[in-house]
Amino acid sequence: MNFKKLRYKIILAAVIFSFSFLYGQSNESIISGFIFDQATSETLIGANILIKDFNRGASSNLSGYYVIPRLDAGSYELIVSYVGYKTHSQKIILKQNENKRIDIWLKPDVIFGQEVVITADSTRTADNLFNKPVSKLELSQTQIYKVPRVIEADLLRTLQSLPGIVPISDFSSAIYVRGGTPDQNLFMVDGIDVYNPEHAFGLFSTFNTDAIKKVEVYKGGFSAEYGGRLSSVINIVNNDGNRNHFEGKASLSLLSLNTTLQTPIGSIGSLSGSVRRTYIDQTLAKWIDDVPDYYFIDGNLKATFDLGVSNKLSLSYFGSKDNLIFLMDKKRTESLGFNYTWGNQTGSLNWKIIITPKIFGNFWITASYFRSTFDFSAVNLLEDNVIRDYTLKGAVEYFYSDQLNFKFGFEQKNVNGGLKQNLPGGKVDVFKYRQLFSLYFTTSWQPSFLWYIEAGLRGDYFKSDIDFKNLDPRLSIKYRLDESSSLKFSTGIFHQYANRIPRLFFVSIWTTADEYLQGSTSDHFILGYQRALGEKFELEIEAYFKNYNNIYSYNQTFLADVVPAEYTEENLPIYRNQKGLFNRGNGNSYGIEFFLRKETGAITGWASYAYSKTLFNIDGINQGRSYEPRHDRTHAVNIIANIDLNNFLREFIREQFISSDKQWTLGLNLTYFSGQPITLPSSVYLVNQFPDWMGNKNSLAIYPSTINSFRLPYYARFDISLTYEIQYDGWSLSPYIQVFNLFNRKNVWFIQYNNEIKDGFVKQEIENVNMFPFLPSIGISVKF
Repeated sequence: MNFKKLRYKIILAAVIFSFSFLYGQSNESIISGFIFDQATSETLIGANILIKDFNRGASSNLSGYYVIPRLDAGSYELIVSYVGYKTHSQKIILKQNENKRIDIWLKPDVIFGQEVVITADSTRTADNLFNKPVSKLELSQTQIYKVPRVIEADLLRTLQSLPGIVPISDFSSAIYVRGGTPDQNLFMVDGIDVYNPEHAFGLFSTFNTDAIKKVEVYKGGFSAEYGGRLSSVINIVNNDGNRNHFEGKASLSLLSLNTTLQTPIGSIGSLSGSVRRTYIDQTLAKWIDDVPDYYFIDGNLKATFDLGVSNKLSLSYFGSKDNLIFLMDKKRTESLGFNYTWGNQTGSLNWKIIITPKIFGNFWITASYFRSTFDFSAVNLLEDNVIRDYTLKGAVEYFYSDQLNFKFGFEQKNVNGGLKQNLPGGKVDVFKYRQLFSLYFTTSWQPSFLWYIEAGLRGDYFKSDIDFKNLDPRLSIKYRLDESSSLKFSTGIFHQYANRIPRLFFVSIWTTADEYLQGSTSDHFILGYQRALGEKFELEIEAYFKNYNNIYSYNQTFLADVVPAEYTEENLPIYRNQKGLFNRGNGNSYGIEFFLRKETGAITGWASYAYSKTLFNIDGINQGRSYEPRHDRTHAVNIIANIDLNNFLREFIREQFISSDKQWTLGLNLTYFSGQPITLPSSVYLVNQFPDWMGNKNSLAIYPSTINSFRLPYYARFDISLTYEIQYDGWSLSPYIQVFNLFNRKNVWFIQYNNEIKDGFVKQEIENVNMFPFLPSIGISVKF
């Protein structure tokens, strides 16, 4: 039986069956509203709302909105819980056909040295696990900060400590999700696509941790709401801003100075902004000649306004810039050198509307702009790389009942961009305009307490030199095995119409599907088991399989295959298309992941183990045989522990000896990866580079063996951090110290082969090039 056709039939049947519930609706009462943080009036994402003794409830969505429909008239007690906040209880009385708006403000649990208390009325850990989508993880700003890091907190490096997500090296913050490549990850900030999420050639991410409210990570099997990428979705929601009073934070690390400010806008809204800038160009670069003039800067600005009780308008801006000025000799006024700059600018207008208590709308107008320029005019080498993305999209959620919800959405994306290069041997001049039209529909149905089914369908029309039309079905099923455990299954088809050309020490170049490149496709199959171990521990086990069709690898010998479109007057070739630029191929990934997590108490964190295998089969590579790509990691172990020392020591020391205005936090991180595959040389040969009359100068070249048939030694690292927070009247001070790679393990990045001919013999020297050594750093932050 054709499984792809079977998935279409199952989803179509689920949609038709769901619509049958829309008829015969009886009189009903509705409870709806928003969940807020009492201290800042920020909306809370994923708060749990429960009607006591009735097994009815809901969770707040990305806007903090919740609905409990189809209630009878009567008296109820609402129980609202959220990790890190005190549980809220409120008694209400509903009349017949009443739509009651109940906004709830939760009090943060900020008492030092005490655990977050989970009462008997709080939503149980098992219910939280069951309600979570397949392969979804969430991170808060606090969790990102607690992970020991390279110099300062970094979102992408925190993601690298989660199961199924691996790095390529210490020198890159890029993430590889379940065998996929970095261009297969969709990054969004407040609903806007971000095309280049990395600073410093990939060393750090462009996302300022201080601006983040919540991060949603979908490692696969995501719903029809998301499309355009094969592997994962990283959805970043930034802070709206403190609506109650002015607050700020300033941080200083060995890398950068960072400032975040939040303030109310009268009684109608709030404003939040942050700026981060490195200062190496103003310090070390001026004192040490070998340090180039380099800096990066990024910033966020977000304003939120209430337009009555049912409408909210948000304006969001994000910008980043890297600037590198490299001079061969800084002491010479006219030294040979180059200038390289790149950066993002994004903006969005977001309108949230409560159309009726049961219908919630979310609409965006977004713009995303990325540009990189390289100027080495002394050798006639110039480059200008531009991407512009203008998008209109919307989503409407219909909360029909506890058992049945619908979501409709659309997206219209206009992308244009180009690459211009002036090279000594020719020119590249490419400019393209593309359009993407998408519609999606999802329905979630819970026929009983034991079952939950979500079916969806996404349709894409990608307008290029030739047009691409695709339908992507998505299906997710959950089943409760007992009160504390459940099974989950997810499958779907995913399409991608953009590819990225990776370049060492240069930002990547995006290209799109056209007459020469077909759109990429992937099928996901995920089976998961989840279990609540008491009220504090969560265990998740997921096995997955992904196949890839029409994936592309950059053709390192493209100059031999690319055909120029025309020639200049100087007879230099001009290239205007990407024919021959990529090698096409297929692949697959499979694996199993174990994830144990604890979010409350004196010790929080997670432990994970992942086994994975990825194989690519690329035309013209490895003689047509499958091979393991460089990012393949067979085994991965991560242990993250954050210890509240005040609370931890409370078990051994009497309470009066523990200060309530001082807080010690210890962070530990243990990482293990099996070695990466590399290609070893099988032999060397002589290359005659000059004619005989030039002196018969020969050089040695390496002939490779089978691609990636050897693995480097395993990678291991232990990091530690210690933070001391002191509370004063109205402000706090938090100095910290951290050490990356505490035991100075020499993790191998690559192997360098140095060959020379001496006395008629070939002499070869082998050198291991290692990654980060023992790397201590200090910093301080002030909140006011």
